[in-house]
Amino acid sequence: MSDRLVIVDQDDQFFTLTINRPEALNALNKQVFTELEEFFLRRKGDGNVKGVIITGAGDKAFVAGADIKEFASLDAAQGSALSKRGQDIFFLIERFHVPVIACVNGFALGGGCELAMACHMRIAADSARFGQPEVNLGLVPGYGGSQRLTALVGKAKSLEMLLTGAMINAEEALRLGLVNYVIPQGEMIAKAMDLLRITVTKAPLAIQECIRLVHSPSCGSDEGYQDEYRTFGKLLVTRDAREGATAFAEKRKPTFTGN
Repeated sequence: MSDRLVIVDQDDQFFTLTINRPEALNALNKQVFTELEEFFLRRKGDGNVKGVIITGAGDKAFVAGADIKEFASLDAAQGSALSKRGQDIFFLIERFHVPVIACVNGFALGGGCELAMACHMRIAADSARFGQPEVNLGLVPGYGGSQRLTALVGKAKSLEMLLTGAMINAEEALRLGLVNYVIPQGEMIAKAMDLLRITVTKAPLAIQECIRLVHSPSCGSDEGYQDEYRTFGKLLVTRDAREGATAFAEKRKPTFTGN
């Protein structure tokens, strides 16, 4: 539909979602959130989906932030509800059963940086810029930015970015571990597809459990380690684990079925 703000393209079992508001630097508004939510809810657990790419339309911005105009009339309760809704949708992305890769083609600020961080991997164009400038509006990040940024780059750098509202460039983001790759903008989608084609050759249940373990609230705690050994044991008796071991012994590529 021409009035949709998230364009969905399919290439075999891979999907590319393009946030299509270039005149607003792809700012996140209610409709964008709704369309993102619809896709990830509808496709949750779908075995026919093997990977997702999220990017922005045009060459200036991935997502330059939330749509500030929608904040003006909100009271405190409505603001909290808006923030929670954004967090819930980004949790859908973060906990999706197959890899989700952000191709950051320009500004990823505020909600845009938060959206990129909710993805499992991030590829940045060499022109990309990242930041959480909410303090300039008298606010804090609302969609998980204070939490994910700290987890990715550490407390000191996270606080510097949050307290100053300063942007960092793609090379700095790579150095900090905020992104996985920095490449020319025109090569990002191809790189993301290459990564997805690698992951699709791996055991689907193992992929799903790796994503879950890393994004579990218990990750890094004693409970997280316990979750890992229980999951290891659970997967060890699957057909795919048996196939993996047999293929290794026979010096051939395994054929995984997701069982």
